[in-house]
Amino acid sequence: MPSGLIALALGGFGIGLTEFLIAGLLPQVATSFAVSEAAAGWLISGYALSVAIGAILLTAATTRLPRKQILVGLVALFVIGNLLSAVATTYQVMLLGRIVAALCHGSFFGIGSLVARSLVVPEKKSRAVAVMFAGLTVANVLGVPFGAFVGERWGWRAAFWAVTAIGVLALAGIVAFVPGWAGQVQPSAVPGGPEPAPPGDLRAQFRAFRSWQVWLTLTATALSYGGMFGAFSYIAYTFTEVGGFSSADVAWLLMVYGVGLVVGNLIGGRAADRDRDRALVLALVGLTVTLAVFGLLAGSPTASVILVFLMGVCGFASVPGMITRVTDFAHGAALAASANVSASNVGNALGAWLGGLAIAAGLGYAAPLYVGAGIAATSVVVMVVAARTAGSSEPRADDGT
Repeated sequence: MPSGLIALALGGFGIGLTEFLIAGLLPQVATSFAVSEAAAGWLISGYALSVAIGAILLTAATTRLPRKQILVGLVALFVIGNLLSAVATTYQVMLLGRIVAALCHGSFFGIGSLVARSLVVPEKKSRAVAVMFAGLTVANVLGVPFGAFVGERWGWRAAFWAVTAIGVLALAGIVAFVPGWAGQVQPSAVPGGPEPAPPGDLRAQFRAFRSWQVWLTLTATALSYGGMFGAFSYIAYTFTEVGGFSSADVAWLLMVYGVGLVVGNLIGGRAADRDRDRALVLALVGLTVTLAVFGLLAGSPTASVILVFLMGVCGFASVPGMITRVTDFAHGAALAASANVSASNVGNALGAWLGGLAIAAGLGYAAPLYVGAGIAATSVVVMVVAARTAGSSEPRADDGT
């Protein structure tokens, strides 16, 4: 495995920790700054909004730079943001640190996915993306318990100092092990096909969005995340109010879900390298069925443990393939890769909103599972249309850059 790929995975791990660990630290942070729970919650929602916005703006602003330089700058921004959070003396500085750290999130995973796939042979491009995203999925497993453990032992600032240190290590690894040519534009792998979008030509980057396949893939991405997060956003209530679990059980149940994410990410990467569109359709069908069955069996503790694991597996199995698909049809446009990250965050917001509406309507705490199944089923339809209309009408840059 290329050392540069490991450095990218470490960066993904650090960014993932930053996103997730705050959930276990909110009470301490709120007390430290004497703010309400709602105000403290902006440290989470403000981060998510910054991810969606920063993914597009930073990628567009840095399009003329070599991709290794961009990654170095993004990780440096991540380090600065977490350092601000670690030393913050006011709530406003803490929020600023969260926003600064979040700005790099979308662009790092968008541009990093292009760099990752360029480090391996084309036949392993989805697996390379899965390795990079493995850092994020592992952070999902460890983020909340890590934050809670470190915060309890040494205070919430120690958690941000630890993440800052991880960022510095990732920065050093990218500088040392990611080659300067990684992720740069190569000639189209399809004879007679259109050339990839030059990184310095912003208009060419936007031209990638003329492809219906790009839009279909972005839509499928948003809907797949919407289905998973429509259910996941309220899963703690489902466990306690429907499944009969205690509040203390929620932490380990979320770790089961996180392990499912790790497994699904690795399986999805391998499957996508064999037959990408088929693997994507199967993953989305699996997510739809899992969520629907989960809704039916949510009252069973045993079934809940199995199904929350499968929800993680199926929910993340589509991620590596979606990323390589959108970048192939966008002919390596970094803006499209980052737009895929923004689409996932839009899907998260949509799913959480619709799941909340179902609960507010008095449909019960299993209702978000059915809402998620409905959204995921829509993603299956979109993905089937995308697969059937792809054909040879839009050549793909299978060299991955």
